[in-house]
Amino acid sequence: MSKIMRVNMTDRTVAYEDVPEKYKLLGGRGLTSTIIYDEVDPTCHPLGPNNKLVFAPGIVTGTNSPTSGRVSVGGKSPLTGGIKESNAGTGWSQLTARLGIKAIVVEGYPQDDGWWGLHITKDGAEFFSADEYVGKGLYEIYPQLFARFGQKVGIASIGIAGENKYSNSGVCFNDIDNRPSRYSGRGGLGAVMGSKHLKLIVVDAAGAPGVEIANKELFDQGRKKLLDALRSHPITKPGGALNSYGTAVLVNIVNEAGGLPTHNFRTGRFEGAAKISGEAMAEYCETRGGVGRMGHPCHPGCVIQCSNVIPNPDGSELVSVIEYETTWAFGANCGIDDLDVIGKLTWMANDYGMDTIEAGGTIAIAMEAGLAEFGDGKRAIELMEEIGKGTPLGRILGQGAATTGKAFGIVRVPGVKGQNMPAYEPRAIKGIGMTYAISTMGADHTSGYTIAPELLACGGDLDQFDRDKADLVRAFQYTTAFIDSTGHCLFIAFAILDIASGFEGMVEECNGLLGTNWTGDDVTRIGKEILDKELAFNRAAGFTPADDRLPEFMKYEKLPPHDVVWDVPDETLDAVFGE
Repeated sequence: MSKIMRVNMTDRTVAYEDVPEKYKLLGGRGLTSTIIYDEVDPTCHPLGPNNKLVFAPGIVTGTNSPTSGRVSVGGKSPLTGGIKESNAGTGWSQLTARLGIKAIVVEGYPQDDGWWGLHITKDGAEFFSADEYVGKGLYEIYPQLFARFGQKVGIASIGIAGENKYSNSGVCFNDIDNRPSRYSGRGGLGAVMGSKHLKLIVVDAAGAPGVEIANKELFDQGRKKLLDALRSHPITKPGGALNSYGTAVLVNIVNEAGGLPTHNFRTGRFEGAAKISGEAMAEYCETRGGVGRMGHPCHPGCVIQCSNVIPNPDGSELVSVIEYETTWAFGANCGIDDLDVIGKLTWMANDYGMDTIEAGGTIAIAMEAGLAEFGDGKRAIELMEEIGKGTPLGRILGQGAATTGKAFGIVRVPGVKGQNMPAYEPRAIKGIGMTYAISTMGADHTSGYTIAPELLACGGDLDQFDRDKADLVRAFQYTTAFIDSTGHCLFIAFAILDIASGFEGMVEECNGLLGTNWTGDDVTRIGKEILDKELAFNRAAGFTPADDRLPEFMKYEKLPPHDVVWDVPDETLDAVFGE
């Protein structure tokens, strides 16, 4: 029988509770957002004693369902001031689910200066001093932790960024090879973990009972349908786009569409795009050899395998992983076209415990402020070092792009609700711009990935400049909230959008595991229920429709090469959720 684990950092106690009836059919984002909605005062300080941090595996996480090793981390965000769910793909979530833990709720506030770790096994949980791991890079301490606890455990931790309570700090999880490289990065939830002086959570599932499945025959039927869809869709299949070139296969595609933000969102095309693309990464792996590889899984059971290991010139490891968002953030957005420099910056973000999107966006703002020239990779590395050292400048940069923009009087800050935009220019791709504007999470492409029909002809083939997309944006956000709750990677969306049996398989998996009778209509219903709670939390926190807007400069500054501005009416944005 699954339990909810409550970790109280005030008196350092752990208690297991039966799962309340209203939570039994929830998982992942649905569970984290519901617990935060139910238990956290929306007006509380994100780093104060009344915020909570919730970890929740997805509904089917811990089973043999394909590509289902996602974990959701939730809380009130120090970056946006609203509700936050940030997820990652990692074996940590699978181990947690197999222990029968539906959610870990971290609450309370430290009463001393000590730092703590939590070791969870089938026999319970114990605190241990983590002082020896504080102030060090994650690449240094992860091998020490695996040597101490065994190579088959999972580790969730914060880095120096979380210890310093930077608004740009994530929660780091180990990948399939035990690197500190899989992140619930967005929204500063690492700072919430740091505010509670919880440095790390080690999970050991040896002897665990496993995940209970109510109807295994139905579950297996759904699993096979979804697996077949993933293995046949051109984007997700073995040897397909994601498997061959990683998520950075998008670099050349989005650049050609004129939607690749360059030089802090000044233009939609980058001359050096081909040098930082997924194709370039694949060439690095082939010509440099050594440990380099594309088609690397982030967690056991991932059949898409869109991760990578990028080699140095001598074949040794530079970093894993450089995602599309990362190569854009440190690359095109900063005017840098050198993958070795981008790899170094990525390694530093992993080591410090930071979100690469926000970090790259912040460096671009620093360049806008004259602290570096666009394209100066050496100076970009120096600015990241300031963050790691915790210097006064580093502490400003560690708070993210919006704070850095305010500190240096920069008008051109491309963010929503305090969160920097990802790698799609909203002036050139209107649906994703609407998603940025109205998302409960701040500017976030994963809230509703309308890029699929807007640029990839997946789930439809829409004009990227069309402004009449309220219904599309709403539907994508509801469906995404459900997918985030299942524990599946968002990338299953490509297959289930185009292959009806894949969508059926996802629903049947959930029915088989939970013993429910959901239909496709319930996907929308459940997604709406999740969004309604998140919207209500944000309204109670003080958000108004004025927060669901893109930056003013995008309304009057034309974006080359199409010379377009942000021209979606406010009324259209407000109509998405019926405000």
